[in-house]
Amino acid sequence: MRSDPRGSGFDGPDPVAVTAAGSGPSGSQGPDDHQPDDARDLARAREQLLAGGTRNHRLDAPSLRHALVDLHEFWLTTKGHELGIRPDSGFAIVAVGGLGRREMMPYSDLDLILLHDDVDPAQVAQVADQLWYPLWDAHIKLDHSVRTVPQALQVAATDLTATLGMLEARHIVGDIELSHLLVGGVRRQWRTGIRSRFDELVEQAQARWARSGQIAHRAEPDIKNGRGGLRDVQLLNALSIAQLTDGMPGLGPDTPGGGLALAHRRLLDVRTELHRVAGRSRDQLRAQDADEIGAALRIGDRFDLARTLSDCARTIGYSVDVGLRTAGNSLPRKGLSKLRRVPLRRPIDEGVVEQSGELVLARDARPKRDPGLVVRVAAASASTGLPISASTLGRLSDSAPELREPWPKGALGDLLVLLGSGHRAIPTIEALDRTGLWGRLLPEWGAVRDLPPRDAVHTWTVDRHLVETVAQAGALTTRVSRPDLLVLGALLHDIGKGRGGDHSVVGAELAAQIGARLGLWPSDIALLTGMVRHHLLLAQTATRRDLDDPATVQMVVDKLGGDPVLLELLSALAEADSLATGPGVWGDWKSSLIGELVRRCRLAMAGDKLPVPDPVDPALVDVAMQGGVHVTLDPGTAAHTYVVTIVAPDTPGLLSHEAGVLALSSLRVLSASLGSHGDSAINSFVVAPRFGAPPQAGLLRQELVRAMAGEIDVLEQLDTKEREARENQVLEDRTAAAVPVQYALAPPRVIWFDVMGGDDAQGDAIVELRAEDRLGMLSRLARVLERNGADVRWARVSTLGSSVVDAFCISMEGGGTRARREQLENAILSVVPAPEPKKEEPVAE
Repeated sequence: MRSDPRGSGFDGPDPVAVTAAGSGPSGSQGPDDHQPDDARDLARAREQLLAGGTRNHRLDAPSLRHALVDLHEFWLTTKGHELGIRPDSGFAIVAVGGLGRREMMPYSDLDLILLHDDVDPAQVAQVADQLWYPLWDAHIKLDHSVRTVPQALQVAATDLTATLGMLEARHIVGDIELSHLLVGGVRRQWRTGIRSRFDELVEQAQARWARSGQIAHRAEPDIKNGRGGLRDVQLLNALSIAQLTDGMPGLGPDTPGGGLALAHRRLLDVRTELHRVAGRSRDQLRAQDADEIGAALRIGDRFDLARTLSDCARTIGYSVDVGLRTAGNSLPRKGLSKLRRVPLRRPIDEGVVEQSGELVLARDARPKRDPGLVVRVAAASASTGLPISASTLGRLSDSAPELREPWPKGALGDLLVLLGSGHRAIPTIEALDRTGLWGRLLPEWGAVRDLPPRDAVHTWTVDRHLVETVAQAGALTTRVSRPDLLVLGALLHDIGKGRGGDHSVVGAELAAQIGARLGLWPSDIALLTGMVRHHLLLAQTATRRDLDDPATVQMVVDKLGGDPVLLELLSALAEADSLATGPGVWGDWKSSLIGELVRRCRLAMAGDKLPVPDPVDPALVDVAMQGGVHVTLDPGTAAHTYVVTIVAPDTPGLLSHEAGVLALSSLRVLSASLGSHGDSAINSFVVAPRFGAPPQAGLLRQELVRAMAGEIDVLEQLDTKEREARENQVLEDRTAAAVPVQYALAPPRVIWFDVMGGDDAQGDAIVELRAEDRLGMLSRLARVLERNGADVRWARVSTLGSSVVDAFCISMEGGGTRARREQLENAILSVVPAPEPKKEEPVAE
């Protein structure tokens, strides 16, 4: 039975196309006038190529695609000559789809356009019938159309899918000038109209990704339509034809997997074997076929194939992100912004500026002389939500030297800022990884990169699971006294996988090496290795052992060495790890069991240690006895850090003025030790300039004296500076808008400690704040304490990445009653970043 000529591939009510299909006016040649066997040879040749004998003797995937292209071109050329489709005939056969791209798959449709130069409809119908019917009779799937060049251009102007197909059109036989008119016209039309069609292009891609998911993290991915698949390579090609991007975004020499071109070829090979194994056209890789396809491509088993697909898809996905962002920035601007010839450059950090919605290097940046520039750029990207430009990543990949061991404190601090940025860290780490920079910072990453999970409960590959755990841990940093170790432990807890043996034991050894390389203190390295070694301890014990048995609690306490800090870190890590594993892994049942185990273990341990003040340098006591205001600025122990020491009369509001002046001078307070002697305050601040060199000590003293005299309102100026910084993060046009940091990832937490042996009448207590940092945080806190009648006797302030852990020993007017503490606590919480509002989950029907 003959297949319907208006079946597969019929593209609409084009009267010429309908006539050509054999249902037109009388006088056209009908189907019974054909020689039914003249495409059977093509079908038999295809079958012979696909049969190919044994695996060792059959064509490999690239050779099979090339052979199929040659076979179909030969048949079409021969048939075209037979039908009189020659250079001067007014007809041309043009291939689109797989044949047009020279990527013919075993069971792909044959996508053809029969072009004609406004030839008589009867003649067009006769030629079309003689071309299409033999293919249908041979059961070769055909997607066809018959058009003049103006008709084809009109379709391309209104149908985006048709446009993308015709951008890759290729002349096969006939009047080559007709083919050139079509291809040149479609491409010219695409370039001139891209501004009005770019949004539609992006929306179409996003809708496709939503339907098909991410290839890198799907058990049965859609190789063609999924994110990171073959359609995305075609999208990049379309952007390149529009002259908005380079087609192959620059990736560094250390790019995992070999870059975009190799990723494209590998996906083509997988799809080719998928067709061959399935015996029909198929784009979704089924789990039961993965072993056979992996063996055919000499990749390995299904896990090796999954790892290869993840690598390819993530490389293509990153390239698409870069391509769309670059294209958006390349489009003509709208309104008044088109009058700006030179894009504005806004400084973000030392050597890092924002331009056109991306982070780029400052003009005076010297990557070859600044090993910490890579992590500084990454930290700026994650904290602002601005992507790093591809050219900047390429330049860093080519020029940035290795960080010396141990890392400088500034580099470690920037790494902690990156890891503490929650889900904003994920695209930044992905960009670093796809360009080879992440592996340079963390060589141990190679063993877990794209490593597929061994059980179905895990949603992500191992490396992505580690990054997802870091993102989840960002919302838990205020639960622990060491948020820096929490995010580092989250990053490394599964680093031992993919190496054989118990991954917790192997990972602990690697964590010790990494901790030493990062420059952690030996005591911190011990905590980090303990987190990695025992990251499964709480979950396994709580869900498998009897919590009422004292031996269970004692076993956990003994394994942790009775360390309450390690216990609280493991508790937060267990939650972050579960949340990052997959849906349903963390719930009320598991949470309550682990919480009860932690409570009982804490009771069995010695408890938390109280913060204590730092000793005052005797030399500063001598300065204090002289009276007056003294400010010194000395180099710190780490690069780009300085120690500002201020000795001044202990007047109301002094700490707020000091911290405010430092913040207004673009000095970030990394730590502070606050003390006193007699009537003088002796305060020392470790600071890092946000850009360039710090101001002179004399200038700092001058501004402090003005603030103390009431000539400047530091808090008002801090509010203005913070508001301007937030407004500058609003970008123009189609560039991806950065997310101003208005909300905290983790809810702020205030902890009270009673001072034993203190004067109860004066209400001595230690109040500790755990929260995310913000501009002038210390100045704002000091003002709140002062206005609420709390006298700061001493303080220890620490900035750990993007988090602060600030402890103040205070005396409260009217005594430290519960009501007074609640009042002060509410006042403290009013100046810290509020927690990000939770998104409402859709209600299941």
